[in-house]
Amino acid sequence: MGRGLSALLSDATPVESPVVEKVVEINSISEIPIDQIEANAGQPRTYFDEDALIELAESIKVQGIIQPITVRKLSEKEFQIISGERRFRASKLLGLTSIPAYVRTADDQQMLEMALIENIQRENLNAIEISLSYQRLLSECNLKQEELGTRVGKNRTTVNNYLRLLKLPPAIQASIRDNKLSMGHARAIINVEKTEDQLAIFNKVLNEDLSVRKVEDIVRAMSSKEEKPSAKAKSPENIELKQLQGRLSSHFGTRISISSDEKLNGEIKIPFISKDDLNRILEIINP
Repeated sequence: MGRGLSALLSDATPVESPVVEKVVEINSISEIPIDQIEANAGQPRTYFDEDALIELAESIKVQGIIQPITVRKLSEKEFQIISGERRFRASKLLGLTSIPAYVRTADDQQMLEMALIENIQRENLNAIEISLSYQRLLSECNLKQEELGTRVGKNRTTVNNYLRLLKLPPAIQASIRDNKLSMGHARAIINVEKTEDQLAIFNKVLNEDLSVRKVEDIVRAMSSKEEKPSAKAKSPENIELKQLQGRLSSHFGTRISISSDEKLNGEIKIPFISKDDLNRILEIINP
């Protein structure tokens, strides 16, 4: 790797795959001409690293394409990628004229769902790409959060943690997307209510290269100041409520707030970010 595309193409004759004219059958693996295949507009990955593609192309040149891509058949000579766009792009870099593909039929919604789930499970998407893919599965494929968790092999809390990232300010989301901020940092920052405080902590992380644990300490300290500590706050009853608040937040996968007066009359607030998130919480309350 690192030799560049020109070096990759100059040191070997492009691999030519013979194309035999034949009817492509559904649910079969066939050699499809590359110029008959189009990319999937619903592809969740929006950025393809050029060096990584060159590395993959070099591997294909030596080993061949071990795993066929998956396409849907639009017509006798038109196909659209469901999964495997990196292999498709790397094959084009090599100058291949055809590529092995598993051919299947799918309507637009089925195709979108298959493409999103396949990429979430197999590709090294960043946390924001995963979050957006989850959101698209919920909104465009009409999946509930529990169904989504089952499809992608994640529990509801994990899915919800990703969806919560989309509530962060755009600058923080962009930093997560560009791998400048980790998922751990983001999960700590999102527990801060005010946007200006979130951004202040975010800038501090970038400027001082803070660990996730340090950010969690900052968030806890900030929460303590907001609660205006007093003799009342230090009472056994309030300490117990604070511990209960932490347990409930962990159980429901969202930040729970508990407030009470001296007689311990109060309320519990459970926030939600969508109708599906509300249904998820209701299912936890009434399993």
